[in-house]
Amino acid sequence: MASPRSVVITGATSGIGRAAALRTAAAGFEVFATARSREKAEKLHAEAAEHGLALRTVVLDVTDPRACADVFGEIAERTGGGPWAVVNNAGVTLPRAVEDVDEADARHLMEVNVHAPARIARLVLPAMRSRGHGRIVNVSSASAAATLPFAGWYSASKAALSALTHALRMESAPFGVDTVLIEPGFHRSAILDRTGDRLAAPSRTSEHYTACYRVLARAMRDTDRYPGPEPVAETICTALTARRPRARYRVGVDARIAAKFDALAPFAASDRLKSVLAGARGSGGRAERLAGRLMGLGPFC
Repeated sequence: MASPRSVVITGATSGIGRAAALRTAAAGFEVFATARSREKAEKLHAEAAEHGLALRTVVLDVTDPRACADVFGEIAERTGGGPWAVVNNAGVTLPRAVEDVDEADARHLMEVNVHAPARIARLVLPAMRSRGHGRIVNVSSASAAATLPFAGWYSASKAALSALTHALRMESAPFGVDTVLIEPGFHRSAILDRTGDRLAAPSRTSEHYTACYRVLARAMRDTDRYPGPEPVAETICTALTARRPRARYRVGVDARIAAKFDALAPFAASDRLKSVLAGARGSGGRAERLAGRLMGLGPFC
């Protein structure tokens, strides 16, 4: 019997990563799931065992180049040269006005969301080229195509990841390597709680921004309105199992609508709608109600 194909999934202890790790393990892949701490890795391993699933957990900080090289070297030894596929899912958000974000935080965001997936691609591509096949799946966001107020740095990072993925797809195709982009819309995950916590801090530059942050924080914490991460995990599994995967999968009605709206609507219209959504226009309860109703159309993560 042929050995199962191996896949590394980064950021696998919550949200999309956790759902994708469990789903791909159930689909028969040999899964290497990365976590930032030993405690989180053990928790995921135990959860998989409860479902009768086997997966390996690896502690990894994707922003550490040496750690990435060491971990993928170990995985190469266990897989006979390197994983057949990698899912770059690890990511962070930075929900603040552009002028409220300092350079250190912005650099960290870009390191996690952009440089880490590129670093991991460099580590796995030599073996994939040698074998003549492999797959790289990068999890971006609908925010790459539709930018909201107070999500500028996040959207910038995801737009950069999307652009790199498109370039990598064309560059790696001659070697039999498929590169796939996943762009999810809004979904329930722990990242929404962290986003809400980040917005709780007042602005250092404007009371107006602080009021907007309060509106967005309340909408972020009202997670019942959003779908869970399972549809995104299912799409990732499809991208791994399809004989000819699509170049890009947009997951969620909001992701598809937002991309088309941003491409077709004049800025005067789209800017106004997004500003209302983010609480930058309107006041008090009215702005909050509008933000709550419209948040499903606004891909933040």
